[in-house]
Amino acid sequence: MFEARFQSFDDPQPAQTGPRVLALRAELARAGLAGFILPRADRHQNEYVPPSEERLLWLTGFTGSAGVTLVLAGRAALFVDGRYTLQARDQVDAAVFEIVPIAETPPERWLEQNLPAGAKLGYDPWLHTAEGAERLARACANAGATLSPAEPNPVDAIWIDRPAPPLGPVALHDLKFAGEATSSKLEKIRAEIATLRADALVISDPHAVAWTFNVRGADVAHTPLPLAFAIVPKEGRPALYIESAKLSNAVRHKLEEATEVREPPALIGDLKALGAAGRTVRLDQATGADSLSRIINDAGGKATRGLDPIAMMKAIKNPVEIEGARAAHARDGAAVTRFLAWFDREAPQGKLTEIGAVEALESFRRDTGLLKDVSFPSISGAGPDGAIVHYRVTRSTNRRIAPGELFLIDSGGQYQDGTTDITRTVAVGTPTPEMRERFTLVLKGHIAIARAVFPDGTAGAQLDPFARQALWAHGLDFEHGTGHGVGSYLSVHEGPARISKLGNTPLKRGMILSNEPGYYKAGEYGIRIENLVLVVEGEKVAGAEKTLNAFETLTLAPIDRRLIERTLLDAGEVSWLDTYHARVAQTLAPLVDDETRAWLGAATRPLGQG
Repeated sequence: MFEARFQSFDDPQPAQTGPRVLALRAELARAGLAGFILPRADRHQNEYVPPSEERLLWLTGFTGSAGVTLVLAGRAALFVDGRYTLQARDQVDAAVFEIVPIAETPPERWLEQNLPAGAKLGYDPWLHTAEGAERLARACANAGATLSPAEPNPVDAIWIDRPAPPLGPVALHDLKFAGEATSSKLEKIRAEIATLRADALVISDPHAVAWTFNVRGADVAHTPLPLAFAIVPKEGRPALYIESAKLSNAVRHKLEEATEVREPPALIGDLKALGAAGRTVRLDQATGADSLSRIINDAGGKATRGLDPIAMMKAIKNPVEIEGARAAHARDGAAVTRFLAWFDREAPQGKLTEIGAVEALESFRRDTGLLKDVSFPSISGAGPDGAIVHYRVTRSTNRRIAPGELFLIDSGGQYQDGTTDITRTVAVGTPTPEMRERFTLVLKGHIAIARAVFPDGTAGAQLDPFARQALWAHGLDFEHGTGHGVGSYLSVHEGPARISKLGNTPLKRGMILSNEPGYYKAGEYGIRIENLVLVVEGEKVAGAEKTLNAFETLTLAPIDRRLIERTLLDAGEVSWLDTYHARVAQTLAPLVDDETRAWLGAATRPLGQG
C-alpha cells in the first residue's frame, strides 16, 4: 500500500575492514607516514556527504554522521560521540578498531599517548579546518612527532571502486520562496567584508552558496545542496566555482547576471592570486578547509578565520521565508495528522512494523504533491529502539510495533517554501504509569521552552535548562541538545544558533529552531516531543527595561493526550496545551479527510474533557 522513495532500509554492507586497513598501512609506509587521521567529512565539512566522500564508512564500516579514525602501524581507533557508541560497536570490527568515546578521550589526547616520537602523522588538509589542523599539530608536537599533509588522500589511492563525484542538477530558488534577490544579499555580504577589514570572503559552506545565489542542488541526500565554493571580493564581481555539468543554460545565464561562473579547479589559482597580491581573505572557521588557509598564506596573503557572516544572515529568515515556513508546516502537519490517525487504527492490531510506519508517513507527505524529499532519514523506534536517540531502522533491525509499547517517530519534509522536523511519541494500547509520568515531565520541558519570554540577546544555553528542570527534579535528564537551527529549504540542522548547553549565539527574531526535549530508558522506551519554533517579538510588558522576544510554535500536530498525567501539569501548562491543540484543530481540519477530521477532533479536545 505504501512505499518509501526518499529513504532506504537496506543494511549496510560489511566493510572489508582488515584488508583495507592493511592496504592503507602499506600506502602510508610508502609515503613515510606512521599513521593517518580520517574524519567523516568532505571539502566543505558537511553533515551529509555524497557517496564519493564516505571514506570513513568505506574503511571502518561505521555509518554514523560523525566520527574520526586514527590508523597507526600497530593499532587503530574509531572515535564517536555518545549518540553512536552502541552503533559503532555493532558495525565496526573490534579486532581492528578500538571504539573510543570522544568525550572521554579526544583524538588529540589519544595521539599524545600513542604516537611514537619522531613519527609523521598524515592528514588530508581538505578534510580538516585550519583550527582542527592546529590542534592536531599541537598534539603531535606534544608527542615529539609532526603533522604532515598527505595529498592526494591515501585512502583514495586504495579505494579502487570509489564512486564518481556527484553532478546533481542545480535549480533556481524562485524569489517567491527566497524573498530576497542575490544582488541585495551580495550588497550585505560586501558590507560585512568591509567591516571585517578583509578584501574578500571565501564561501566554503554550500548552504551559504545556495542562499547567496538563490539556487538549490542535488549533490547530497535530503538537503538540496550544490557542492560549490565561491569568492566574494569587497569590490567587483564574485566568482562561483561549480561543475558546469550541473548547470542548464537557463541557470547559468541567471547566475552570470550576478557572478562569474568557473570550473572548480580555478579556485586554487584564484586564491593564489589573492595571496600574491597581499590580500586579506576571510574564511569560515567552521567549514573552511585547512588547505584554503595554506594556499592563501603560502602565496603571501593573509587568511583570517571567524564566523561566516552569511551564517547569521541565512539564519534570520525574511518575511517571505517565514510565511513559507508557516505554509509548509500547515501542509506537513496535515500529512503527519493523517499518519497519526492511520497509526492509531493500524498499530493495535500488532502487525505494523517500524519500516511500515516510515513508508506510510512518507506516502502521506508525498500526497501533498509538493514534497521534494524527506529532510533526513526518519527515526522510527518502537519499544527499546525508541531509546536509541539516532536509531535508523534497517531490514535486519525492523521490529513489529506491539501493544503496550511506546512508538517514537522523528521525521521531516523538504518543501520549496520550508523545511520541517517533528517528533511525536505515541502510546500503543495502554501506557504504564511510569511512561505517563516521564512523558509528562518531557512535555513540561517542551511547554517551558514554547512559553519562554526572554530579553533580546539571550543565547540558547540560557534557555536550555528550561527544558530540563522538571526532569532534573526527578533525577532524570537527556543527553542531547534541546534544539537546533533549521534552514529554509536547506539543512534541517542549521547554525549558528541552537538551544543547548553549548549554544552561545544570541537568538534573533526570524530564527527557526527545534524544541525537542526527551527521555530515554535504555532497553525499554524513548520519549521525545519536537516542534519547530520561530523567534518573534514578545508581548509588551509594562515597565519592561529590555526588549523581549518569545517563540511562535510553527509545527502543527496533536500531542498524545493518553500519555499525559494531568496532575503533573499546572494551570498555565494545561492552558498552553489546550490553546495549542485548538489551533492545530482549527488549522488542519480543512486540510484532512473526514475520517482523519473526526480523529483530530478527539485528539485535540481540551485536557479536562477526559
